[in-house]
Amino acid sequence: MVAGQDQEGAPGRPVRIAFDSLLAAAPARRPDDLVDLWSQLPRELAVLFRPTAQDLADEILREIRLTIPALAKPIESAVGRSIVEGIQQAILQFVDRLADPAAPQADRAQLFRDLGLHEIYDEPILDVLQMAYRVGARVAWRHMARVGERAGVPTTTLCLLAEAIFAYIDELSALSIEGHASAQARAVGIVERRRRQLLELLLSAAGDPKQLPNKRLADSAKWPVPARVVAVAIDLDEDPAEYPVAQFDPRMLVDLEGSDPCLLAAEEHQDALKELPADLPGWRAAVGPVVDAADAGESLRWARRTLALVDRGVLPAVQLSWFDHHMSALWLLNDPLLVAEITERALAPLAKLTPKQRRKLSETLLTWLETRGGAPEIAQLLDIHPQTVRYRMRQLDRLFGTRLNNPDVRFDLEVALRAQRTRDREDQDDDDEPDDEED
Repeated sequence: MVAGQDQEGAPGRPVRIAFDSLLAAAPARRPDDLVDLWSQLPRELAVLFRPTAQDLADEILREIRLTIPALAKPIESAVGRSIVEGIQQAILQFVDRLADPAAPQADRAQLFRDLGLHEIYDEPILDVLQMAYRVGARVAWRHMARVGERAGVPTTTLCLLAEAIFAYIDELSALSIEGHASAQARAVGIVERRRRQLLELLLSAAGDPKQLPNKRLADSAKWPVPARVVAVAIDLDEDPAEYPVAQFDPRMLVDLEGSDPCLLAAEEHQDALKELPADLPGWRAAVGPVVDAADAGESLRWARRTLALVDRGVLPAVQLSWFDHHMSALWLLNDPLLVAEITERALAPLAKLTPKQRRKLSETLLTWLETRGGAPEIAQLLDIHPQTVRYRMRQLDRLFGTRLNNPDVRFDLEVALRAQRTRDREDQDDDDEPDDEED
């Protein structure tokens, strides 16, 4: 006999204790309470259960393979070997703790953390392990209750034993969750490093498809390189740490830590860029043109150029600017020296006028070049009187003469005037010269 018998636990009388009801009734325990729980169990229980440990391991394995298809793997497989070893070590550790509750267990904990690292495609690994732990606990309880009954272990002791099994299973489950969470965190960190590396290589391909990243890197970054991409330049006004990469759409490659923060998306996912203002509160961004993957750096160059014009006040100060919406301005201002040369030559007839005269004649001439409309139409667009338009057009005829009939001259004039309008959008002269008068 292992311990003093009571009437309830007399030898030969079945121990009818429902394991689930015991679990439901068992209160949550603090670590100190668990030590106290183990200390209440007779040390002789370890001697009683140790000889049948292998039989119990075989019972648990059979039940797990029968009731959890995801774990019905060949014994020689990685998952199969881990399950067998996990069952055996769990039982031996439990029995050892019965023998000495104060014995250190840390050296055995890693095995159960590692169980959370396996990949099972049928179901999430943690869900499968939770089921396996519950199945193992029930089989262990039935086995130990049967062995304990035959040995005359009192019912009150068996109730404590059931609670110890429950607490022990909670410990093992927590270790597997810890291992899984730690592995997931490491995996996320590795993937993010791969994604930044992939982004750097794409931006440095310089139009050469041979310089594109290999499939192995793309696979490890979980970002298959698409045929066409679009880059986004980002203007940070906060510490990048305040806006973790995790908040971005996972279909984007993101670098917030470099000297020029940016992101890259596949052409088919560019609609997701419309959500950037919500992702980047207080920031400003510009979307470049859609290009071949090898030209990703060129898309980013134009995105940065767009953002620079926004910062200078040439383009509207909105949170998200699109290259596609400002191509004319970007083209006209892309080569300042060339545009300045065209402007100086084309607008030479206006050089001797006052700034206000140049501005008013320039806006009238540009409107006429863009519309080729009559005085009423131009007047409506400029919000002035048609007679004023006629007066200005007569001035332009005197200044430019027959050159306004030449298509090449008109083209140069329109380019020059558009560039001037874009460049001087925020810089108009409001001096007090008298209004136009008919001569």
